[in-house]
Amino acid sequence: MSKNPVLNPFARSLNTPDSLLGFIAAASTIPGILISLPAGSLSDVLGRRRVLFISCSVFATAPFLYLFVTSWWQLALVRFYHGFATAIFVPVANAFVAEIFPTKKGERISLFSSATSVGRAIAPLFGGYLLYITAYDFHELYVIVGSAGLITLFMMSLFLRKKPADEDMKVDSTRSQRGRLFEGWANVARNPKIIVTSLIEASQYYAYGAVEFFLISYLKDIAHLDAFSIGIISGLQIAVIPLSRPFMGILSDRMGRKTPIILGSLIAAASIMAFPFTTQLPLIVLDSILYGLGFSMVTSSTPALVSELTNRDSIGTGMGFLSTIMDVGQTAGPIITGLLLGTGLGYSGSFAGISAIIVSCCLLFVVVQSMVRERPPLVA
Repeated sequence: MSKNPVLNPFARSLNTPDSLLGFIAAASTIPGILISLPAGSLSDVLGRRRVLFISCSVFATAPFLYLFVTSWWQLALVRFYHGFATAIFVPVANAFVAEIFPTKKGERISLFSSATSVGRAIAPLFGGYLLYITAYDFHELYVIVGSAGLITLFMMSLFLRKKPADEDMKVDSTRSQRGRLFEGWANVARNPKIIVTSLIEASQYYAYGAVEFFLISYLKDIAHLDAFSIGIISGLQIAVIPLSRPFMGILSDRMGRKTPIILGSLIAAASIMAFPFTTQLPLIVLDSILYGLGFSMVTSSTPALVSELTNRDSIGTGMGFLSTIMDVGQTAGPIITGLLLGTGLGYSGSFAGISAIIVSCCLLFVVVQSMVRERPPLVA
């Protein structure tokens, strides 16, 4: 809610130059590239609950900093700080879920991801309503966001008290093994299967970031659909992904990880390729549903596969690496697709480029999974 729909009008109220609006929007994504891997590794050493508490502390404190913002560069700094909350929370929470449910990783990680998607879907509606009834009182909205963050911090404090005794033992043992943090990074770096699985995830979010942004302009300028129809298509994509993810996770647990990843990649690539070749609402709606299903098939399996490819002491590191590469992909997608549109390729060529990225990563995934044998983890 601190981002959508308040961030854009708040930035404009501070007389932010148009050329810097994108920088403010992207400021919160930069920590995901910088800190996800170290945060995941730190959770392997200190325990998940302690690192999750750090994340919730950022969630609770960051919203109140918006109350003191008086210029665009201050807003960018606050957004950068706020981004550490999600950058830390997501990979560590995924690792935590994978540890708790070793035989249902796909299902439970997907359920967790769907829960976050539901929250992101509700936030703009509630935030927009608050801006409406308060006549765009940004400060009042951020006070409410901060209150929610404080409640979350209190809940995490209770959760922290219930930590198992082995987490304290874990911290004590790692104090005499300071090289373990970098050892986990080495285990990930020397495992091609983890790297290529992370590239698959990055390709999906590369496509998601690009399609989410540029499909709307295609529907408006080329397909000439009205705002209501465009809203239906956008809403379907938002709804299909969280609704289908848990079921795709169950499918992944039963069928294995590779088949859903390959099949989902092909479905996503084909549906993206098809978008610019139709202007009829029913076909675009069907295509949007297929794209959401393909995206869900892949992203419900990749975190579970990474957790299985890492040893138990490095699950956080694996999840952190996955999140880092994912953020790189999601950041690059709109930028590169925009450059392709600017070259005159049009939507058909630009969307074909997105599909080519997905298919290329899928082929690389197939080759590496079939040719590379498992390497034993490094031992201290």
